[in-house]
Amino acid sequence: MEVFRIADLDISAAGPRCKMLLGDLNGDGRAELLMVHPDDRQDVRYIPHQVQCLTAYDLDGHLLWQTGKPSEEAGSQGSDYPAQIYDWDGDGKLEVLCVMDSRFCVLDGANGKEKISYELPSPHAHDCIIIANLTGGPRASDVILKDRYHRLWAMDNQFRLLWTYEGNPGHYPWVYDLNGDGLDEVMAGYDLLDHQGNRLWSCRDLEDHADCIWVGDVNGDGQPELVIGGSVTVMYDREGRELWRHSGSVESQHIALGRFRPDLPGLQVAGLDRLVREDDGKGLKGKDALFLLDSEGNELWKENRQTSGWLTIAETMHRWLPDSGQDYILAYRRGGGVYPSLYDGHLNVVAEFRHDGYAVHADLLGTGTEQVIIYNDTSAAVFASRPLALKPEGKAVPLAQPKRLYSSTLYPGGEYDS
Repeated sequence: MEVFRIADLDISAAGPRCKMLLGDLNGDGRAELLMVHPDDRQDVRYIPHQVQCLTAYDLDGHLLWQTGKPSEEAGSQGSDYPAQIYDWDGDGKLEVLCVMDSRFCVLDGANGKEKISYELPSPHAHDCIIIANLTGGPRASDVILKDRYHRLWAMDNQFRLLWTYEGNPGHYPWVYDLNGDGLDEVMAGYDLLDHQGNRLWSCRDLEDHADCIWVGDVNGDGQPELVIGGSVTVMYDREGRELWRHSGSVESQHIALGRFRPDLPGLQVAGLDRLVREDDGKGLKGKDALFLLDSEGNELWKENRQTSGWLTIAETMHRWLPDSGQDYILAYRRGGGVYPSLYDGHLNVVAEFRHDGYAVHADLLGTGTEQVIIYNDTSAAVFASRPLALKPEGKAVPLAQPKRLYSSTLYPGGEYDS
Protein backbone atom coordinates (compact mmCIF):
# COMPACT_ATOMS: atom_id res chain seq x y z
CA MET A 1 0.00 0.00 0.00
CA GLU A 2 1.46 3.33 -1.06
CA VAL A 3 1.94 6.05 1.54
CA PHE A 4 2.15 9.73 0.60
CA ARG A 5 4.13 12.18 2.72
CA ILE A 6 2.16 15.35 2.11
CA ALA A 7 3.74 17.85 4.52
CA ASP A 8 6.70 18.43 6.82
CA LEU A 9 6.35 21.05 9.54
CA ASP A 10 8.79 22.73 11.91
CA ILE A 11 7.27 22.67 15.42
CA SER A 12 10.45 23.38 17.39
CA ALA A 13 9.13 26.69 18.80
CA ALA A 14 6.64 24.73 20.91
CA GLY A 15 9.41 23.28 23.08
CA PRO A 16 10.46 19.69 23.75
CA ARG A 17 8.33 16.73 24.88
CA CYS A 18 4.99 18.13 23.76
CA LYS A 19 1.78 16.24 23.13
CA MET A 20 -0.15 17.10 19.97
CA LEU A 21 -3.91 17.71 19.96
CA LEU A 22 -5.98 18.27 16.80
CA GLY A 23 -9.01 20.45 16.16
CA ASP A 24 -10.32 23.20 13.88
CA LEU A 25 -9.34 25.96 16.28
CA ASN A 26 -10.18 28.89 14.00
CA GLY A 27 -13.11 27.44 12.05
CA ASP A 28 -11.37 27.57 8.67
CA GLY A 29 -12.41 24.06 7.63
CA ARG A 30 -9.16 22.29 8.39
CA ALA A 31 -7.56 21.03 11.57
CA GLU A 32 -4.90 22.92 13.46
CA LEU A 33 -2.14 21.37 15.55
CA LEU A 34 -2.03 22.28 19.24
CA MET A 35 1.25 21.46 20.96
CA VAL A 36 0.77 20.96 24.70
CA HIS A 37 3.96 21.53 26.68
CA PRO A 38 4.14 20.07 30.20
CA ASP A 39 5.51 21.61 33.35
CA ASP A 40 9.00 20.83 34.59
CA ARG A 41 7.93 18.02 36.94
CA GLN A 42 10.11 14.98 36.31
CA ASP A 43 8.54 12.43 38.66
CA VAL A 44 4.84 12.00 37.87
CA ARG A 45 4.25 8.71 39.65
CA TYR A 46 2.14 10.42 42.32
CA ILE A 47 1.57 14.02 41.23
CA PRO A 48 0.67 14.53 37.54
CA HIS A 49 1.70 17.22 35.10
CA GLN A 50 0.16 20.62 34.55
CA VAL A 51 0.56 22.58 31.31
CA GLN A 52 3.04 25.46 31.04
CA CYS A 53 2.80 26.37 27.35
CA LEU A 54 0.42 25.91 24.41
CA THR A 55 1.40 26.55 20.79
CA ALA A 56 -0.98 26.39 17.83
CA TYR A 57 0.12 25.76 14.23
CA ASP A 58 -1.81 25.53 11.00
CA LEU A 59 -1.20 22.77 8.46
CA ASP A 60 1.17 25.04 6.55
CA GLY A 61 3.42 25.21 9.60
CA HIS A 62 2.59 28.81 10.52
CA LEU A 63 2.64 29.52 14.25
CA LEU A 64 -0.80 30.97 15.01
CA TRP A 65 -0.42 31.72 18.71
CA GLN A 66 1.47 30.75 21.82
CA THR A 67 0.33 31.01 25.44
CA GLY A 68 2.98 30.49 28.10
CA LYS A 69 6.67 29.90 27.57
CA PRO A 70 8.37 26.60 26.73
CA SER A 71 11.12 25.20 28.94
CA GLU A 72 14.03 22.96 28.07
CA GLU A 73 13.54 21.33 31.48
CA ALA A 74 9.98 20.18 30.75
CA GLY A 75 8.94 16.72 31.89
CA SER A 76 7.88 13.91 29.59
CA GLN A 77 4.85 11.78 28.78
CA GLY A 78 5.00 9.59 31.85
CA SER A 79 1.45 10.73 32.55
CA ASP A 80 -1.28 12.55 30.66
CA TYR A 81 -1.09 16.28 30.02
CA PRO A 82 -4.32 17.96 31.23
CA ALA A 83 -5.58 19.58 28.02
CA GLN A 84 -8.40 19.01 25.50
CA ILE A 85 -9.97 20.84 22.56
CA TYR A 86 -13.76 21.19 22.81
CA ASP A 87 -16.63 23.65 22.34
CA TRP A 88 -17.01 24.23 26.07
CA ASP A 89 -19.52 27.09 26.02
CA GLY A 90 -21.64 25.86 23.10
CA ASP A 91 -21.03 28.86 20.85
CA GLY A 92 -20.05 26.71 17.87
CA LYS A 93 -16.35 27.52 18.23
CA LEU A 94 -13.67 25.40 19.84
CA GLU A 95 -12.00 26.26 23.11
CA VAL A 96 -8.84 24.85 24.66
CA LEU A 97 -9.35 23.42 28.14
CA CYS A 98 -6.25 22.98 30.27
CA VAL A 99 -4.80 23.17 33.75
CA MET A 100 -2.20 25.93 33.98
CA ASP A 101 -0.88 27.62 37.12
CA SER A 102 -3.10 25.36 39.23
CA ARG A 103 -6.30 26.64 37.58
CA PHE A 104 -8.73 25.09 35.12
CA CYS A 105 -8.51 27.44 32.14
CA VAL A 106 -10.81 27.91 29.16
CA LEU A 107 -8.97 29.56 26.26
CA ASP A 108 -10.26 30.90 22.96
CA GLY A 109 -9.15 28.37 20.37
CA ALA A 110 -8.62 31.03 17.72
CA ASN A 111 -6.11 33.14 19.64
CA GLY A 112 -5.22 31.39 22.91
CA LYS A 113 -6.58 34.17 25.11
CA GLU A 114 -8.20 33.18 28.39
CA LYS A 115 -11.99 33.36 28.42
CA ILE A 116 -12.45 32.20 32.02
CA SER A 117 -10.62 30.16 34.64
CA TYR A 118 -11.52 28.37 37.85
CA GLU A 119 -9.82 27.18 41.01
CA LEU A 120 -9.21 23.44 41.04
CA PRO A 121 -11.35 21.36 43.41
CA SER A 122 -8.14 19.88 44.86
CA PRO A 123 -4.44 20.68 44.37
CA HIS A 124 -3.75 17.39 42.54
CA ALA A 125 -6.92 17.32 40.40
CA HIS A 126 -5.06 17.68 37.11
CA ASP A 127 -4.09 14.24 35.81
CA CYS A 128 -6.43 14.45 32.81
CA ILE A 129 -9.64 16.09 31.55
CA ILE A 130 -12.73 14.02 30.71
CA ILE A 131 -15.70 15.76 29.08
CA ALA A 132 -19.06 14.20 29.91
CA ASN A 133 -22.83 14.70 30.00
CA LEU A 134 -23.68 14.26 33.67
CA THR A 135 -26.50 16.80 33.95
CA GLY A 136 -28.74 15.82 31.04
CA GLY A 137 -28.20 18.72 28.68
CA PRO A 138 -28.40 18.42 24.89
CA ARG A 139 -24.62 18.02 24.68
CA ALA A 140 -21.70 17.07 26.86
CA SER A 141 -20.91 20.16 28.93
CA ASP A 142 -19.58 18.79 32.23
CA VAL A 143 -16.06 17.74 33.12
CA ILE A 144 -14.38 15.11 35.27
CA LEU A 145 -10.94 15.74 36.73
CA LYS A 146 -8.79 13.18 38.51
CA ASP A 147 -5.62 12.82 40.48
CA ARG A 148 -3.05 10.21 39.52
CA TYR A 149 -4.65 7.06 40.89
CA HIS A 150 -7.34 7.59 43.54
CA ARG A 151 -9.96 10.34 43.15
CA LEU A 152 -12.36 11.88 40.65
CA TRP A 153 -14.10 15.26 40.81
CA ALA A 154 -17.15 15.83 38.60
CA MET A 155 -17.87 19.49 37.79
CA ASP A 156 -20.70 21.13 35.85
CA ASN A 157 -20.24 23.73 33.11
CA GLN A 158 -19.98 26.53 35.69
CA PHE A 159 -17.38 24.46 37.53
CA ARG A 160 -19.62 23.66 40.48
CA LEU A 161 -18.84 20.37 42.18
CA LEU A 162 -21.36 17.64 41.32
CA TRP A 163 -19.76 14.69 43.11
CA THR A 164 -16.51 13.01 44.02
CA TYR A 165 -15.39 9.40 43.81
CA GLU A 166 -12.59 7.63 45.61
CA GLY A 167 -11.32 4.26 44.48
CA ASN A 168 -9.13 2.90 41.68
CA PRO A 169 -10.17 4.89 38.59
CA GLY A 170 -7.34 3.74 36.33
CA HIS A 171 -5.58 6.04 33.90
CA TYR A 172 -8.43 7.50 31.84
CA PRO A 173 -12.07 6.74 32.78
CA TRP A 174 -14.37 6.47 29.77
CA VAL A 175 -17.85 8.01 29.69
CA TYR A 176 -20.71 6.58 27.62
CA ASP A 177 -24.51 6.54 27.78
CA LEU A 178 -24.89 2.80 28.21
CA ASN A 179 -28.62 2.74 29.00
CA GLY A 180 -29.82 5.41 26.56
CA ASP A 181 -31.23 7.81 29.18
CA GLY A 182 -29.33 10.82 27.84
CA LEU A 183 -26.81 10.78 30.71
CA ASP A 184 -23.33 9.32 30.68
CA GLU A 185 -22.22 6.46 32.84
CA VAL A 186 -18.56 6.55 33.89
CA MET A 187 -16.33 3.49 33.63
CA ALA A 188 -13.88 4.54 36.34
CA GLY A 189 -11.24 1.86 36.18
CA TYR A 190 -12.96 -1.35 37.25
CA ASP A 191 -16.07 0.43 38.66
CA LEU A 192 -19.08 1.56 36.61
CA LEU A 193 -20.61 4.74 38.06
CA ASP A 194 -23.90 6.39 37.20
CA HIS A 195 -24.11 10.09 36.31
CA GLN A 196 -24.29 10.97 40.02
CA GLY A 197 -21.14 9.05 40.91
CA ASN A 198 -22.90 6.07 42.48
CA ARG A 199 -21.29 2.71 41.87
CA LEU A 200 -23.49 0.42 39.77
CA TRP A 201 -21.17 -2.58 39.57
CA SER A 202 -17.53 -3.57 39.62
CA CYS A 203 -15.32 -5.92 37.64
CA ARG A 204 -14.18 -8.87 39.69
CA ASP A 205 -10.81 -10.46 40.37
CA LEU A 206 -8.70 -7.88 38.55
CA GLU A 207 -5.37 -6.60 39.84
CA ASP A 208 -3.47 -3.31 39.62
CA HIS A 209 -5.49 -0.75 37.59
CA ALA A 210 -7.28 -0.31 34.27
CA ASP A 211 -4.89 0.88 31.59
CA CYS A 212 -7.40 1.21 28.75
CA ILE A 213 -11.20 1.10 28.28
CA TRP A 214 -13.19 0.62 25.07
CA VAL A 215 -16.94 0.50 24.38
CA GLY A 216 -18.54 -1.13 21.34
CA ASP A 217 -20.85 -3.88 20.12
CA VAL A 218 -18.15 -6.53 20.01
CA ASN A 219 -20.31 -9.65 19.74
CA GLY A 220 -22.97 -8.29 17.39
CA ASP A 221 -25.90 -8.51 19.82
CA GLY A 222 -26.89 -4.89 19.24
CA GLN A 223 -25.79 -3.75 22.71
CA PRO A 224 -22.54 -2.06 23.77
CA GLU A 225 -19.96 -4.08 25.64
CA LEU A 226 -17.04 -2.81 27.72
CA VAL A 227 -13.55 -4.16 27.04
CA ILE A 228 -10.93 -3.34 29.64
CA GLY A 229 -7.19 -3.85 29.51
CA GLY A 230 -5.21 -4.07 32.73
CA SER A 231 -3.72 -7.09 34.43
CA VAL A 232 -5.71 -9.13 31.86
CA THR A 233 -8.19 -8.29 29.09
CA VAL A 234 -11.87 -8.71 29.99
CA MET A 235 -15.23 -8.00 28.36
CA TYR A 236 -18.34 -7.11 30.35
CA ASP A 237 -21.89 -6.39 29.28
CA ARG A 238 -23.52 -3.18 30.44
CA GLU A 239 -25.22 -4.96 33.36
CA GLY A 240 -21.90 -6.05 34.85
CA ARG A 241 -21.77 -9.65 33.64
CA GLU A 242 -18.33 -10.86 32.61
CA LEU A 243 -18.59 -12.32 29.10
CA TRP A 244 -15.01 -13.46 28.68
CA ARG A 245 -11.52 -13.09 30.07
CA HIS A 246 -8.24 -13.40 28.20
CA SER A 247 -5.47 -14.16 30.66
CA GLY A 248 -2.76 -14.84 28.11
CA SER A 249 -1.02 -11.50 28.60
CA VAL A 250 1.43 -10.26 31.21
CA GLU A 251 0.18 -6.65 31.17
CA SER A 252 -2.52 -5.64 28.71
CA GLN A 253 -1.35 -2.05 28.42
CA HIS A 254 -3.29 -0.94 25.33
CA ILE A 255 -6.34 -2.35 23.59
CA ALA A 256 -8.31 -1.18 20.55
CA LEU A 257 -11.57 -2.36 18.96
CA GLY A 258 -12.01 -2.64 15.22
CA ARG A 259 -12.87 -4.68 12.16
CA PHE A 260 -9.30 -5.77 11.66
CA ARG A 261 -10.53 -9.07 10.21
CA PRO A 262 -13.71 -8.37 8.20
CA ASP A 263 -13.94 -12.11 7.45
CA LEU A 264 -14.75 -12.79 11.11
CA PRO A 265 -17.98 -12.01 12.99
CA GLY A 266 -18.24 -9.00 15.27
CA LEU A 267 -15.29 -6.84 16.25
CA GLN A 268 -11.76 -7.89 17.09
CA VAL A 269 -9.71 -6.66 20.03
CA ALA A 270 -6.16 -5.59 19.22
CA GLY A 271 -3.84 -5.21 22.16
CA LEU A 272 -0.34 -4.59 23.38
CA ASP A 273 1.13 -6.96 25.93
CA ARG A 274 3.98 -5.50 27.95
CA LEU A 275 5.95 -8.69 28.44
CA VAL A 276 9.03 -7.31 30.19
CA ARG A 277 9.33 -3.88 31.80
CA GLU A 278 12.57 -1.92 32.05
CA ASP A 279 11.49 0.33 34.92
CA ASP A 280 11.05 -2.28 37.67
CA GLY A 281 14.65 -2.26 38.87
CA LYS A 282 15.37 -5.81 37.69
CA GLY A 283 17.75 -4.70 34.94
CA LEU A 284 15.98 -6.66 32.21
CA LYS A 285 15.69 -5.69 28.55
CA GLY A 286 12.14 -4.52 27.88
CA LYS A 287 9.91 -6.28 25.37
CA ASP A 288 6.32 -5.98 24.22
CA ALA A 289 4.08 -7.67 21.66
CA LEU A 290 0.97 -6.83 19.69
CA PHE A 291 -1.85 -9.37 19.86
CA LEU A 292 -5.32 -9.87 18.38
CA LEU A 293 -8.40 -11.49 19.94
CA ASP A 294 -11.65 -12.43 18.24
CA SER A 295 -15.06 -11.30 19.49
CA GLU A 296 -15.17 -14.17 22.00
CA GLY A 297 -11.76 -13.43 23.50
CA ASN A 298 -9.83 -16.15 21.70
CA GLU A 299 -6.28 -15.24 20.71
CA LEU A 300 -5.80 -15.14 16.94
CA TRP A 301 -2.12 -14.28 17.11
CA LYS A 302 0.60 -12.69 19.19
CA GLU A 303 3.66 -10.96 17.82
CA ASN A 304 7.08 -12.48 18.45
CA ARG A 305 9.27 -9.40 18.26
CA GLN A 306 12.85 -9.78 17.16
CA THR A 307 13.58 -6.12 17.94
CA SER A 308 13.86 -4.39 21.29
CA GLY A 309 11.15 -2.08 22.60
CA TRP A 310 8.53 -2.16 25.35
CA LEU A 311 6.60 1.15 25.14
CA THR A 312 4.45 0.61 22.03
CA ILE A 313 1.09 2.40 21.82
CA ALA A 314 -1.62 0.78 19.67
CA GLU A 315 -4.77 2.46 18.34
CA THR A 316 -7.55 1.79 15.84
CA MET A 317 -7.17 3.44 12.44
CA HIS A 318 -10.72 3.55 11.10
CA ARG A 319 -10.74 5.40 7.77
CA TRP A 320 -7.28 5.27 6.27
CA LEU A 321 -8.79 4.24 2.92
CA PRO A 322 -12.01 5.68 1.47
CA ASP A 323 -15.10 3.44 1.50
CA SER A 324 -13.28 0.61 3.22
CA GLY A 325 -14.69 -1.72 5.84
CA GLN A 326 -11.16 -2.60 6.88
CA ASP A 327 -9.68 -1.16 10.06
CA TYR A 328 -5.96 -1.18 10.82
CA ILE A 329 -3.83 -1.21 13.94
CA LEU A 330 -1.74 1.95 14.24
CA ALA A 331 1.31 1.13 16.36
CA TYR A 332 3.96 3.66 17.30
CA ARG A 333 6.64 4.36 19.92
CA ARG A 334 7.83 0.86 19.09
CA GLY A 335 11.55 1.29 19.70
CA GLY A 336 14.20 -0.97 18.22
CA GLY A 337 14.35 1.04 15.00
CA VAL A 338 10.76 0.14 14.04
CA TYR A 339 8.88 3.03 12.42
CA PRO A 340 5.25 3.81 13.25
CA SER A 341 3.15 1.55 11.03
CA LEU A 342 -0.30 0.29 10.14
CA TYR A 343 -0.85 -3.45 10.62
CA ASP A 344 -3.71 -5.48 9.20
CA GLY A 345 -5.53 -8.26 11.04
CA HIS A 346 -2.87 -10.78 10.05
CA LEU A 347 0.04 -8.72 11.49
CA ASN A 348 1.18 -7.62 8.04
CA VAL A 349 2.62 -4.10 7.80
CA VAL A 350 0.48 -2.37 5.18
CA ALA A 351 1.82 1.17 5.64
CA GLU A 352 5.02 2.46 7.19
CA PHE A 353 5.49 6.08 8.26
CA ARG A 354 9.18 6.84 7.99
CA HIS A 355 9.38 9.53 10.65
CA ASP A 356 9.84 8.32 14.20
CA GLY A 357 7.86 9.76 17.09
CA TYR A 358 4.38 9.90 18.53
CA ALA A 359 1.31 9.63 16.30
CA VAL A 360 -2.04 11.37 16.00
CA HIS A 361 -4.66 10.80 13.33
CA ALA A 362 -7.79 12.57 12.15
CA ASP A 363 -9.74 13.68 9.11
CA LEU A 364 -7.79 16.91 8.78
CA LEU A 365 -9.88 18.38 5.95
CA GLY A 366 -13.31 16.80 6.24
CA THR A 367 -12.72 14.54 3.23
CA GLY A 368 -13.99 11.34 4.87
CA THR A 369 -10.55 9.77 5.23
CA GLU A 370 -8.04 10.12 8.04
CA GLN A 371 -4.45 11.22 7.83
CA VAL A 372 -1.60 10.36 10.21
CA ILE A 373 0.81 12.86 11.75
CA ILE A 374 4.07 11.59 13.26
CA TYR A 375 5.85 14.15 15.42
CA ASN A 376 8.84 14.56 17.68
CA ASP A 377 10.39 17.50 19.55
CA THR A 378 11.17 19.52 16.45
CA SER A 379 9.19 18.32 13.44
CA ALA A 380 5.92 16.80 12.28
CA ALA A 381 5.28 14.79 9.12
CA VAL A 382 1.80 14.37 7.64
CA PHE A 383 0.98 11.14 5.78
CA ALA A 384 -2.04 10.14 3.68
CA SER A 385 -3.24 7.19 1.63
CA ARG A 386 -3.48 9.38 -1.49
CA PRO A 387 -2.03 12.67 -2.75
CA LEU A 388 -3.82 15.44 -0.90
CA ALA A 389 -3.55 19.21 -0.85
CA LEU A 390 -3.93 20.47 2.69
CA LYS A 391 -6.73 22.86 1.78
CA PRO A 392 -10.49 22.50 2.32
CA GLU A 393 -12.30 21.03 -0.67
CA GLY A 394 -14.90 23.61 -1.69
CA LYS A 395 -16.32 26.20 0.71
CA ALA A 396 -14.65 26.15 4.11
CA VAL A 397 -16.99 24.74 6.75
CA PRO A 398 -15.77 24.42 10.36
CA LEU A 399 -14.88 20.82 11.19
CA ALA A 400 -16.79 19.04 13.92
CA GLN A 401 -14.73 17.90 16.91
CA PRO A 402 -15.38 14.16 17.38
CA LYS A 403 -15.34 12.60 20.83
CA ARG A 404 -12.09 10.77 20.13
CA LEU A 405 -10.31 14.09 19.62
CA TYR A 406 -11.75 15.76 22.73
CA SER A 407 -10.92 12.66 24.78
CA SER A 408 -7.22 12.56 23.96
CA THR A 409 -5.05 10.55 26.33
CA LEU A 410 -1.70 8.79 26.54
CA TYR A 411 -3.75 5.68 27.35
CA PRO A 412 -6.08 5.70 24.35
CA GLY A 413 -9.48 4.20 25.01
CA GLY A 414 -12.48 4.83 22.86
CA GLU A 415 -15.74 3.68 21.45
CA TYR A 416 -16.48 1.91 18.20
CA ASP A 417 -19.56 2.96 16.24
CA SER A 418 -20.30 0.81 13.21
